Amino acid sequence: MKTRIISALIGLFLLFGVVFAGDVIFAVSVILLTICGMYELYGALEKAGHKPVKLFGYMACLFPALWFFFKEQVVDFQSVFFIILCGSIFLLFFTIIFEHKKYSIVDASLAFFGSIYVVFLFSFLLLVRYMQYGAFYIWIVFIAAWATDTFAYFTGVTIGKIKILPEISPKKSLEGSIGGIFGCIICLMIYGYYLRSSNIPFDMADALILGALCGVLSQIGDWSASVIKRYCGIKDFSNIMPGHGGVLDRFDSILFTAPVVYLYISGLIIA
Repeated sequence: MKTRIISALIGLFLLFGVVFAGDVIFAVSVILLTICGMYELYGALEKAGHKPVKLFGYMACLFPALWFFFKEQVVDFQSVFFIILCGSIFLLFFTIIFEHKKYSIVDASLAFFGSIYVVFLFSFLLLVRYMQYGAFYIWIVFIAAWATDTFAYFTGVTIGKIKILPEISPKKSLEGSIGGIFGCIICLMIYGYYLRSSNIPFDMADALILGALCGVLSQIGDWSASVIKRYCGIKDFSNIMPGHGGVLDRFDSILFTAPVVYLYISGLIIA
């Protein structure tokens, strides 16, 4: 527990430094996290006996960098994204055609899955950070994930009795899950009050809706990472953060809260 607390405090300190340090440092940090996450996922899949096409995954990690450093020059980046997506699919098929003795369709599929799970979802951190008022909205992503995890843990430890998905997460309970959702709503309402006082567009209705959405999706992100680890037969993706595991262990919930925060604030869902 002591190691976990020390690691958490160091991580929180570094996070504050990265978020407030500037655009380039934040972008580079997300890109590095993406590469580390891809490395962890492919390592886990290899332990399960698979051979994902690693080159494809690491090439996909360049997408956030391309988006950040060329977002001002490319007007319709959405079209570029679809071009890259189609090209990536063709590249994977070329690989399994001409390297069929080394890679199978399963290996190609796992490589593509990794790029979506890690690269695509991590990219939403950049999308949130660089939208208008993004320096404020980015904290919604982290607050939602941390609040859900914290409230779910303490509620589950205190009154948790009904197990939920015991074959995936034996310690998770229905009471803890509900507590996590309410905790997320409460914390986002508190942060929403701060945003309103700072004249940032975000009202209590937004806090309520996003709190409920993130409270649910944050836990789905946690369970998603858990089911991958159970399949691969590992406890943690890595030990890069003592007491906390790897990048994917710590960012599993954030990977799912970042997209919903971006889609909601940009008006693409519940406009």
